[in-house]
Amino acid sequence: MGTRDLERLIPMTGVVDNGDSVSSATALSPIASLSHQASTGREAFSKVIRSWASKKFMTGCVILFPIAITFYTTWWFIHFVDGVFSPIYTHLGINVFGAGFMTSITFIFVVGVFMSSWLGASVLNLGEWFIKKMPLVSYIYTASKQISAAISPDQNSQAFKEVAIVRHPRIGEYAIGFITSTLILRGSSGAEELCCVFVPSNHLYIGDIVLISSNDILRPNLSVREAVEIVISGGMSIPPVITTLDAQTVRPAGFGKYAVPHV
Repeated sequence: MGTRDLERLIPMTGVVDNGDSVSSATALSPIASLSHQASTGREAFSKVIRSWASKKFMTGCVILFPIAITFYTTWWFIHFVDGVFSPIYTHLGINVFGAGFMTSITFIFVVGVFMSSWLGASVLNLGEWFIKKMPLVSYIYTASKQISAAISPDQNSQAFKEVAIVRHPRIGEYAIGFITSTLILRGSSGAEELCCVFVPSNHLYIGDIVLISSNDILRPNLSVREAVEIVISGGMSIPPVITTLDAQTVRPAGFGKYAVPHV
């Protein structure tokens, strides 16, 4: 078998028989390469568009979510408060939306004014006396009253007196709490002033009560309402910088009025 016969049996991809023109496979390779590059470009462009659209959609959700929650909560509150007195207007044949809401707001304001007087305080004390005689209702009322007193504009002896940062539950970890009262701990080595600090856990009305020395408490430049917002928001409303105040220069009202007795 000669050289011509071997060339016929073994296919040659580089050149054709005459040796002066490029084969069809070699001629089609630039077209296939361009097609592959175009397909890759379309896929990359599609990924960029999907990523951009996803980010913008999430940005819209982040912006609209608190607005929607605010409007929904406000609308629900208006309907809830309006539903207290709206049946009375419906029974009288007056179908005006918002009439029950305005009546409820006016009623709450009148109650606030009346309870601020001597007569209102007497009526409230009498009502509390009856409530405290009920086994289960008394615990619910006492707990809810303490929480409402904490954010009340008229601070009293049972409200949260001051915000505290304590090392809890272990060294190296800090927790935001509320100073509720002080006490004197007497021992064989003497007496020490302790602060009763309420440290909320997952809710404002559930937490731990910690007795800590006054010298071991960090007092931040936060009001009680700001600390309550931090707890309710899960820490999202906490300021980026918190400055602690000197415990000797800033003391809550009523604190330190009892001298530490010597044993």
